[in-house]
Amino acid sequence: MNHKKITLGITGMTCASCAVNNEKALQKSPGIMSAIVNFATKKAYVEYDADVIDEGGVEKVIRENGYDVASPKSQAASDETNSSHEHQQHTHGNEDVAMSWKSFLWSAILTAPLLLEMVYKLRLGVDIWGIDLVMYLHVLLASIVVLYFGRRFHRMAWKQAKHFRANMDTLVSMGTLVSYFYSLWLVVEKLLFDIEQEGYFEAAAIIVTLILLGKYFEAKSTGQAGEAMRKLMELGVKKARISINNEERELNIDEIKIGDVLVVRPSEKIPLDGVVIEGKSSVNESMLTGESLPVEKKEGSQVFGATINAEGVLKIRVTQIGEGTVLSQIVKTVEEAQMSKAPIQKLADEISGIFVPVVILLALGTFGGWYLGTGDFARALINAVAVLVIACPCALGLATPTAIMVGTGRGAKQGVLFKNGESFERSKDITTVVFDKTGTLTRGKPEVHRVYMESEFMDIFYGLEKNSEHPLAGAIVNYLKNKGVKPREVEDFKVTSGRGVSGLVDGKKYFVGNYAFLTENGVAISAAKKDEVRSEEAQARTVAMFASEEKFIGFVSIADEIRDESKRVVGELKKNGLEVAMLTGDNSLTAQAIAGELGITKYFSRLLPADKTKIIKDLQSEGQKIIFVGDGINDAPSLVQADLGIAMGSATDIAKEAGQIVLMQNNLEKVLEAITVSRLTFRTIKQNLFWAFAYNVVAIPLAAFGLLNPAIAAGAMAMSSVSVVGNSLRILRRR
Repeated sequence: MNHKKITLGITGMTCASCAVNNEKALQKSPGIMSAIVNFATKKAYVEYDADVIDEGGVEKVIRENGYDVASPKSQAASDETNSSHEHQQHTHGNEDVAMSWKSFLWSAILTAPLLLEMVYKLRLGVDIWGIDLVMYLHVLLASIVVLYFGRRFHRMAWKQAKHFRANMDTLVSMGTLVSYFYSLWLVVEKLLFDIEQEGYFEAAAIIVTLILLGKYFEAKSTGQAGEAMRKLMELGVKKARISINNEERELNIDEIKIGDVLVVRPSEKIPLDGVVIEGKSSVNESMLTGESLPVEKKEGSQVFGATINAEGVLKIRVTQIGEGTVLSQIVKTVEEAQMSKAPIQKLADEISGIFVPVVILLALGTFGGWYLGTGDFARALINAVAVLVIACPCALGLATPTAIMVGTGRGAKQGVLFKNGESFERSKDITTVVFDKTGTLTRGKPEVHRVYMESEFMDIFYGLEKNSEHPLAGAIVNYLKNKGVKPREVEDFKVTSGRGVSGLVDGKKYFVGNYAFLTENGVAISAAKKDEVRSEEAQARTVAMFASEEKFIGFVSIADEIRDESKRVVGELKKNGLEVAMLTGDNSLTAQAIAGELGITKYFSRLLPADKTKIIKDLQSEGQKIIFVGDGINDAPSLVQADLGIAMGSATDIAKEAGQIVLMQNNLEKVLEAITVSRLTFRTIKQNLFWAFAYNVVAIPLAAFGLLNPAIAAGAMAMSSVSVVGNSLRILRRR
């Protein structure tokens, strides 16, 4: 199977039912494995089997469905292509706003005389040779507004009708054309039979004008919802200064290759990810991590594209280009999150799929009911038109995606990456936050605190630890290396997971590990030595014990300092009614000491990675909803098992993280921000859906009972979508 992904911009979508129609058409096409269509972003995210269908075939499905396709963006495209595509999308969005405003403005100017006549019942003209000039002026103005400025609605309604479908354009087109042609018929009656009846040219024109105004506000506010994403796109630079044989040349960013050396002067943006090979400076990484304080960089330090060099001149060897850079990974993660759907959206999608046909039936029922009940054709017609134009499937379609757009944008700005829309919904019922200890509650940079062994054995100890992949082994290796100790060669090296390591030196077997490992291998430890080990562990230090097959030799204690913010974060979580638990592979004494210092009463010690996952399952079986916070690599199974996984990531391994949320810096306070933004976003989604449903449930009966005229109905319909997007934008401002 030749598995590929593509993101397509879809033009012509005007409401949620359009997105649902496209999604269904794509999903049932042979070769397409999955498809998500987002009404707010006007994009389709499609996974397909290239052996069955190609990119052109995917586009053909959309076109045959009555819509058009903007420039495609394959995942395999270069970074330059991506940037160009996004720039085109941004430009196209600005053009949409400008065109919407222009259409509304001219439509409003032409509608104004009709509105004045309706409000004041003015007859400003006079008959010349028996011709009513005012009547002809009304016909002319209404024709231009309804048929020309309203053509976008009629065109899309016709496209949908050809496929035996209906959408918002169908409702608007039917409402305005019915009013317009009925009024036109009354004009003909007056000319032929001299029958004077009140027409509804002004109603038809006002409907078009107000809906065009709503479309302008909708385009403008939806654009604001995607502002954070566009700002991310604009962070990258277009050119870079390269050093070749001590000569500098300026090249386009797409000409730079891995291994090239860049020269970055003070106040300039670093073009691409790399390693500093010369120079010293501080770099502002806030645009990637949300951390305002500059980070010191020197020879050997990693730097990332789009960050700002503050003071010194840096020479940087490029390590990543194109989609491999951190900025590209962030953009890709945010974009995929914005394309995804929260489970709560399924109900809105199902309703949107049948919404328009139901409204048309209700409008027909309204017409029939009023005509049979009153015999007044005009009144029956105008109430049916009010039902058509008051209904708003757009608000339903925008409720969830706009909130997700704004929530992911705010998160990215603060250094919190939401990987999918589902993560917002998962946060709502969380009862317990479970932390991995090492590298999460602690700094993850352990240092040797005390060495208790004779120096003659240190080279053997070094040889064993040099081969170990345990996180604490690195601290021991660095310590012994700095002391000038030379490691011995070890044969038959073995790792016993969660226990320790062993190996042969000069034919004799040695062990490094915890108390259980040594006793399992028959090593006797005196009571005095046990007391010393317990004393170290009681002070939150981890102990690596060393022995031969004959005797206990000594131990090294290692301290991993608790993060400055850990106690404050734990306190805030508890204050918000959440239970806090800690998981660690350390012994119970060390775990107890750290948990006590942080105010955590529930903790689990001496755990293997599989044990951590089991504990999360056990807590879930008790009815608890779990957030697990871990380092994102060693804790991958636990991050996946939890109801919501938050990975304490670094900028270099975003793509590898298993959690639904990735923190761009190792700062626990970002956990609080992640929970806050996810809950705020989901609360906004619920508010949006409530108001979207409530609006239609209340407004349609009012129109059906003749309590709303079409002009007021059109204004209310236009503003309903804007109110939903406006509520989503509040996510940016609320704390």
